[in-house]
Amino acid sequence: MILHEVETASREVVEKLQLSRLKETVKLVYKNVPFYKEKLRLKGINPENIVDLEQIKGLPFTTKKDLREQYPFGLFAVDQQQIVRVHASSGTSGKPTVVGYTSNDIQMWSEVVARAIVIGGGQPGDCLHNAYGYGLFTGGLGLHYGSEQLGMMTVPVSGGNSDRQILLIQDFKPTIICGTPSYMLNLAEKMEKAGIDPKATSLSYGIFGAEPWSEKMRERLEKKFNIKACDIYGLSEVIGPGVAMECHEAQDGLHIAEDHFFVEVIDPYTLENLPDGEEGELVFTSLTKEAMPIIRYRTGDIASVRREKCVCGRTSIKMSRVKGRVDDMLIIRGVNVYPSEIEHHLLTVSQLSPHYQLHLKQNHHMDVVELQVEMSEDFFHSVRGDLQHKRVHFLAKEVEHLLKNACLVSIHVTVQKPNSLPRSEGKAIRIVDHRNKVVN
Repeated sequence: MILHEVETASREVVEKLQLSRLKETVKLVYKNVPFYKEKLRLKGINPENIVDLEQIKGLPFTTKKDLREQYPFGLFAVDQQQIVRVHASSGTSGKPTVVGYTSNDIQMWSEVVARAIVIGGGQPGDCLHNAYGYGLFTGGLGLHYGSEQLGMMTVPVSGGNSDRQILLIQDFKPTIICGTPSYMLNLAEKMEKAGIDPKATSLSYGIFGAEPWSEKMRERLEKKFNIKACDIYGLSEVIGPGVAMECHEAQDGLHIAEDHFFVEVIDPYTLENLPDGEEGELVFTSLTKEAMPIIRYRTGDIASVRREKCVCGRTSIKMSRVKGRVDDMLIIRGVNVYPSEIEHHLLTVSQLSPHYQLHLKQNHHMDVVELQVEMSEDFFHSVRGDLQHKRVHFLAKEVEHLLKNACLVSIHVTVQKPNSLPRSEGKAIRIVDHRNKVVN
């Protein structure tokens, strides 16, 4: 099922539409957003002179720092009376980043998410269980409005309260579920502990995102629930979920909604554009937003893009699944590694559960990394008694050896009892930084 003809359009048609919309977007911010007018002026850019998509490479970047410095409404391109909704980041590392929406923005976003749900396996008349958090986070309301736009029975459960989630899945019989992959794994475990087989539910598809997750995590979730698990991408600064979506037919890259968002991949250090297929930092420019258009936003997410027709029939540029974030990359004794790479290999070890955390510490002014993992329930029950300490020690050394060979990093591993690490009811906390913390 294809919801919009642009999804199967030729490159010529798509790029002609993108150029037209880019011109209008640059004119809008030049006229109504002092921040962008000054940035464009300093670069000597006149919006009237944009005649080619290649010229986007000369436009200024926008960063999260810029959004915080313009807090709360400095990047709005319309009068505040036209704003019908705001979303914001958590602001855990500073002021939150605030995003505004006009009624047209909400309608456009709903249509984009409806397309994404269809790409992921949803159909009008289906029932969608939405376990993304509602509120200032864009995930819950983003999927909600898209689901309603598509004509699905939408169950706005939000995150947490797992017992109720399980009850509603059993009673309402949804065909599609949405949430973070880490929380979905947590939900499956709670079902199993309650004597409920997740594979026996009505679920057929999962739309998971809001955090990087590995191919091994996909395999684990698909096996647990007997579903097709697909990745959805978006971020509030660009609009929210729906910027790109992985199709259930191929499960091999996410289709970007190119009629609304222009994608680039840059080297995060040189800021130079990278060719298709090469990993770098994703940069997005919105093409149709009214309230808060954004120009060349540096997302911090690491991925690549490629251009090819998919088995699902769509011709849009595909982005790879996000490998990690620029600021989440760990440098361990000179080797670069992302948590998702570590996760991929941990999930090949049957004696471990899929839960882990990386703890960053300082030892004599040297940065050190400790990987905390949990043993599986089966392994825990099999090693009780005098041999437990030896077998757990051996397992830790086995994991250290695996990561040394697979990721080329040396990490100290501690194996803990089942259910000892915190469980996620939203985005999983994979990195805990203890460095430079004041100890009273």
